[in-house]
Amino acid sequence: MSFPRPEQNRLLAALPDGARERLCPHLVSVQMPFGDVLYEQGCRSQYVYFPTTSIVSLLYVTAGGETAEAAMVGKEGLLGVTQLMGGDTTTGRAIVQNTGHGFRLEAHLLKDEFNRGGPLMHLLLRYTQALITQMSQTAVCNRFHSVQQQLSCWLLMNLDRMPSNKLIMTQGVIASMLGVRREGITAAASKLQRNGFIHYNRGLISILDRPGLEAQACECYKVVRNEFDRLLPEWQAPDVRAAPYSCVPGHFA
Repeated sequence: MSFPRPEQNRLLAALPDGARERLCPHLVSVQMPFGDVLYEQGCRSQYVYFPTTSIVSLLYVTAGGETAEAAMVGKEGLLGVTQLMGGDTTTGRAIVQNTGHGFRLEAHLLKDEFNRGGPLMHLLLRYTQALITQMSQTAVCNRFHSVQQQLSCWLLMNLDRMPSNKLIMTQGVIASMLGVRREGITAAASKLQRNGFIHYNRGLISILDRPGLEAQACECYKVVRNEFDRLLPEWQAPDVRAAPYSCVPGHFA
């Protein structure tokens, strides 16, 4: 049996001691099902979220309803950095793309802790820098790289955030994430499958050959991964089979 643990999230695991004692009692364990919208474009939210086993897409939506993913957030980060930067509303939509678990925290509590300055502020600023790098690299990737390169990069970024090598995702959803035609995703996925890098069947994608997939991806994948590793503390996810963890008696309901 596995138990939700805050330190399954890289940022929560790196909380300085004082911030840990003040914030952990207020963390609420939440399920994050596929398709759940955490933030809508232009709206204000009272919460920030720390995914553990879920993955959330940050999407930009055009006036005509088209979408494209600007970044993805999983166990390495948090949703809601605009709350810390002084903005009250979000510029995009945050939607769960991979069902899983996370922790929710009232935004004003994290903002108050951020405004204390010190180690927590520097940690979250470094995370924000890494997130901006991901968004910038995504823009470059979408402009200059092939659909197959984009798909390979996107699959690897998901793989880094998943507890297994399997991803449940339709080609239509992937196409909307990458902002390309579904036919392009079909052709790229078929080629990756023929070469033995992935296996795709009825929405279930299994990564069979990670080194091979990395060779198919553009440089964007390593640029983003290296930046997260450079800016954030070293971290290894805990054994979720251990007993539930609370840094102080807390609320994990």
